[in-house]
Amino acid sequence: MDSAEGPRGRGSVRRSPLDVIMSQIRRKCSTSDRKPPERFLSRNSERSGIPEDGLAPEAGHQVGWGQVCVFLQKLRKDVDSRSLSLSHCDITATELLELALLLQFLPQLEDLNLSWNELIGGSLTALTSHLHHVGGVRTLRLCSCRLNPADVSALGDSLCGVPFLEVLNLSWNSGVGGGALQSLLGKLHPPLRELHLVACQLTAADAAALGGIMSALPQLLLLDVSCNPQLTPESNPGAMTELAAALAHCPVLSVLRLQDCGLSGEQLQALGASLLRLPSLQQLDLSCNKRLSGALSRLTPHLSHLESLESLDLHLCSLTEDDLQALTLLAPSLLSVDVSWSKVVGGRLALLLDALQPSVIVELRLSSCDLTTDDLHHLAAACQRGCLSSVRLLDLSYNGSASGAGWAALFSAGGLGSLEDLDISLRPLTWAPCSAWLSPLLAALPGMAVLSQLAARRWTASAQERQRLQHCLRRRRILLEWDPDRKEPKGGGEEPKGD
Repeated sequence: MDSAEGPRGRGSVRRSPLDVIMSQIRRKCSTSDRKPPERFLSRNSERSGIPEDGLAPEAGHQVGWGQVCVFLQKLRKDVDSRSLSLSHCDITATELLELALLLQFLPQLEDLNLSWNELIGGSLTALTSHLHHVGGVRTLRLCSCRLNPADVSALGDSLCGVPFLEVLNLSWNSGVGGGALQSLLGKLHPPLRELHLVACQLTAADAAALGGIMSALPQLLLLDVSCNPQLTPESNPGAMTELAAALAHCPVLSVLRLQDCGLSGEQLQALGASLLRLPSLQQLDLSCNKRLSGALSRLTPHLSHLESLESLDLHLCSLTEDDLQALTLLAPSLLSVDVSWSKVVGGRLALLLDALQPSVIVELRLSSCDLTTDDLHHLAAACQRGCLSSVRLLDLSYNGSASGAGWAALFSAGGLGSLEDLDISLRPLTWAPCSAWLSPLLAALPGMAVLSQLAARRWTASAQERQRLQHCLRRRRILLEWDPDRKEPKGGGEEPKGD
């Protein structure tokens, strides 16, 4: 037996000459000179810029965008890199956090709407801490989200990350008022153009705070603080005066909505003096302020100098005859007039109509004004004079006291060539036959070339009359709001009066 082939110990391995040589070479290298073996992927990553996970930055973004798509598909919403509308989605706090983590993949986002998601109240911090990823956002809507003071404070702290914000809507969040708003207002940026704070339970202190930041918002176009009756409580009437005075710092303000803000006649004069410094004002909403009754004359002399004023809303303001007389000073320059639910208009419509200039007014709302048959004849005469030739919307609903002859006279007068939307509906639980005015209306339709919607609820008709009306309107593709199943009861009757 050859010595090389002699018995070997357990575990011994016969080494080749090459192994022996390589072993000697390794021994010559000190431990300090040796480098740990590099992974092939790591070495290639350094040379090519590709991360070790094998995904390029573009690929990583694509994966993130895919996650955005999956999230939106789960909520059955459209995918848009610039506009994200997630209103009415019942978003939970967990889903809000998921959305927040996805904002980094939406760098082009400009419009974010999370309104009407009440489950996210108390959890807004999960979103606001990531808003800086979408610094180009220009519109943020958080209506009716049950925001609490902590949410509002967190939102204020995050506004530094969205310096280009132009529209902020926090309406229908009762937790905004009473101090929380004040922690946010001072952090708004000059580009802001619209501020919506409807039904936020704002207080007099909030009104003062709003006034204090107006000078920092020189580009503000719209301010809506409607449905905040405690904004001007009787205990502190000066709060609205302070806000009104501060509005002078917003020279481009074009829309001011103060519906149901507890305004009184004493404050109208101060408001009017401030509005003189708002030459761009186009729309003024003072509706649902019943304490303004009898005091409109304190405001109209100031408003008559506003050449840009187009729309004045005074519905449900308990107007008096003196108010109606004061309103005639503005009527020649207004494009839109709303005096709905003002019973004083009934029997006195001619006073307002005589002030109208031909081919000026675009919208006329006279709902529930107790209009009489004579009022409709005056309206017909105004049509014949051309005063309503530019009217696109005419609301005469809830005026059942006028006779069928009055309605027939109106439709026979012509002069409504621009009319698009007509409402002659009666009150709920009332009815009247349409026989007196149906034929004049059908005859007038060719002269109403752009009419697209007719509301005539609670008017009754025979089967033949109903067929004639529906056939004519269907041919013109006019949308009809009608009560098809209502039948005229036996014995006849009149529409009950009163509200």
